[in-house]
Amino acid sequence: MATLTLTTENHDTTVEDGIVLIDFWAGWCVPCQRFAPIFEQSSETHEDVTFAKVDTEDQQELAMRYGVTSIPTLVAYREGIPVFSQAGALPQSALEDLIGQVKNLDMDEVRKAYAEAQQQGDQPS
Repeated sequence: MATLTLTTENHDTTVEDGIVLIDFWAGWCVPCQRFAPIFEQSSETHEDVTFAKVDTEDQQELAMRYGVTSIPTLVAYREGIPVFSQAGALPQSALEDLIGQVKNLDMDEVRKAYAEAQQQGDQPS
């Protein structure tokens, strides 16, 4: 599966279902350039996961919405809930491990914790 270009226009509909991995990057960023083929390779392996890329130069509003201050930054969603966010390029093995962890999440527990966080006003992006 090819990666999807994520914008403010298609963000909400993209992250609402299934597992979505978002790579925040920029063309001038050397670590981003190194991470891009790793991200692309995983997108070919995991057809059940949506792989999206956000060009932080083009989509500054979306990058600000996530509070991205360092790139690359990787964000993972499952069923519309943000479950992971970390700056820095991951090696292939770590990315594969992350995907496995996201697939194996107990979503009943995640939904409960997310609802509690929202009630307390501690809403993740």
